[in-house]
Amino acid sequence: MKMSPLYAVLDLGSNSFHMLITRLVANSVQTVDKVKRKVRLASGLNQENKLSKNAMLRGLECLHFFAERLQDIPPDNIRIVATATLRLATNSQEFIDKAEKVLGHRIIILSGTQEAESIYLGVAHTSASEDKRLVLDIGGASTELIVGNAFDAIKVCSINMGCVTFNQQYFVGGELSKNNMNQAKDAAKVLLAPFVDDYKLIGWQSVLSSSGTIQALAEILRSNHQPAIISLPFLYSLERALINSKNIDNIAITGLSHDRQPVFSSGLAILIAVFEMLDITDLQLSSGALREGLLYEMLPSMRKINIRQRTVNSIAERFHVDKEHASRVSKQAQLMFDSFAQHLPLQKDNSFKLLLASCALHEIGLLLEFKNHQEHGAYIIKNADLPGFDQVDKQLLAIFIQLQKSNIDLIKLKEQTATNYDNSCYLLIIFRLAIIFCQRRNDNELPAIMTDISNRNITLRLPQIWLKTHPLMIDDLTQESVYLSTIGMSLTLLDDLNLE
Repeated sequence: MKMSPLYAVLDLGSNSFHMLITRLVANSVQTVDKVKRKVRLASGLNQENKLSKNAMLRGLECLHFFAERLQDIPPDNIRIVATATLRLATNSQEFIDKAEKVLGHRIIILSGTQEAESIYLGVAHTSASEDKRLVLDIGGASTELIVGNAFDAIKVCSINMGCVTFNQQYFVGGELSKNNMNQAKDAAKVLLAPFVDDYKLIGWQSVLSSSGTIQALAEILRSNHQPAIISLPFLYSLERALINSKNIDNIAITGLSHDRQPVFSSGLAILIAVFEMLDITDLQLSSGALREGLLYEMLPSMRKINIRQRTVNSIAERFHVDKEHASRVSKQAQLMFDSFAQHLPLQKDNSFKLLLASCALHEIGLLLEFKNHQEHGAYIIKNADLPGFDQVDKQLLAIFIQLQKSNIDLIKLKEQTATNYDNSCYLLIIFRLAIIFCQRRNDNELPAIMTDISNRNITLRLPQIWLKTHPLMIDDLTQESVYLSTIGMSLTLLDDLNLE
């Protein structure tokens, strides 16, 4: 079988140079390699915006490494772009000419608008947030703000402020103090001010970003066992920790990697200013940005399928899931959800969509072995690249798949943050019951079911003849009542002569 062709995107950023190499597998993107080098190109700009020879040499040395990987990739499948620093540099063409000789490919210097639009597309192709979203990206020398709907950017701007340039201007010698943090925040607010009213007038439903500063913040939250939802109080707490450190070399924040420390303070100052000026309450980490935007627009028909559905379909194909059975379980879960919703305050929100995704993927662990397939499936979900599902989503998906039968781990349900604890319990019950009722893997054997829920007891009314002809399944449902007692629920079975 011939391997699908590779695709490569190179992003010559102000702080780092990135190379992303991918291929299409089961109509979804599979990352083959990622290479990142800290070049800090922006630090080579002087007051006249002339790029130093040393900065150019650092960049060209990195591109020599990248060039080796591009040799076997079709030229039409390669995109190479440069961003803010080479946009600003008065001698950028000198660097571009040398870089193109090294790489053997054309380099495009993106305008601020083009960069912002590509960043937005990267988020749109990889995130399943509400359609109307605010996307921000804090780079080394510029910050992009984009409001868009679905795949269309409505309002874009690129502002000449970034974590590298601000670090040079306001954190000289690595000094951290209340005064220089305030200076950086105030400078950012001055640059943001002309755009604030227009952005607030348009509005948005969610805020996303995948820039280095945001990734660093998400890593800090995860290392402290908190969901990767960034809030202003959290940013203020980190600002206090930085000021107390007094110098960049003394920063000791759990989860903050050493390579992110040099420009973390300046990135944080810019982000706090954006939060305060635009009245942002919380921000989520997105899966993609500039590189993904450029990549997905190279690929065929990527706008036609919902990002989550594309991911689920791809994972199901790669792990040889019985799609007919997965669909059967999903339909049964939807029927039970509708029945439960007559008695409980259930909503068809994000957690409901995660329930259906769990139904579609609950058997992915079977490819490895049956004995521990729940654990295998949960492990795959936790560690797989799942565009459209953020870390919080993946956590609940993994928990549902791990707890699809047998004992129920209360701690896991309480640790997840995708939905409230009671809702997670009810969705898990629906999921487990749907799997039990579909055990025969035959649509003709699915019973009509009526439910009553009162005082933490679930009563299932089933056709009398079905009860008589399914003793093994009845035994499983009886045992299920024992498992449900762990979460303070019970299950009662009643025969109903009126059901066929």
